[in-house]
Amino acid sequence: MKPKILVVDDEPDALEVLGFKLREAGYAPVFATDGAKALAAVRAERPDLIVLDLMLPEIDGLEVCKILRRDPATVSIPVLMLTAKAAEMDRVLGLELGADDYVTKPYSPRELVLRIRKLLKRTQAADDAGEHLRIGPIEIDIPRHTARVEDKAVTLTATEFNLLALLAKRRGRVQTRERLLQDVWGYETAIDTRTVDTHMRRLREKVGRAAEYLETIRGVGYRFKAES
Repeated sequence: MKPKILVVDDEPDALEVLGFKLREAGYAPVFATDGAKALAAVRAERPDLIVLDLMLPEIDGLEVCKILRRDPATVSIPVLMLTAKAAEMDRVLGLELGADDYVTKPYSPRELVLRIRKLLKRTQAADDAGEHLRIGPIEIDIPRHTARVEDKAVTLTATEFNLLALLAKRRGRVQTRERLLQDVWGYETAIDTRTVDTHMRRLREKVGRAAEYLETIRGVGYRFKAES
């Protein structure tokens, strides 16, 4: 089965060009032209990834992202946002609401397809098929892509889960923001280290009291505290 990519944009030309590039790359594109249709398409099609423009009629992209992240059935679907080049606040809000990555308009369709491929790859890959981590109150089942804190399930996005799992595997070792952008996001160059900070803030909120295990190393990056 070809990975199914839902593209949400109200510009017909953009949909046509990106649809062609996605089919050429071996994906099965599905399209929606407004927020309401996007939510209906997610329920009907169960896409593997969503490319979501923020400027949409009916329901804007930020609200769509918020709805997707509130629903356990859609929380783990990767979301790649499309934002205007100057709309920094929208990018920050989108990441706060749970988007996994973003691309600014105008974009190169080829570059966007590469970002989609990287996002799918890091979402689908389980480094060690049988790996199960338990550190203090945190339990991480990598093959099943699930996390629990004090025996209660924690609902994480794909990127939040990958970030938690990577830090846990490397517990006790400081990970710079640049290294995390390379290893979790797949960026070859550190384009925006604030992306890491935004995801870490959301991750800490979700794990509650267990956030004490996620240490900030000022001016450097983050570390999963090793058990004493």
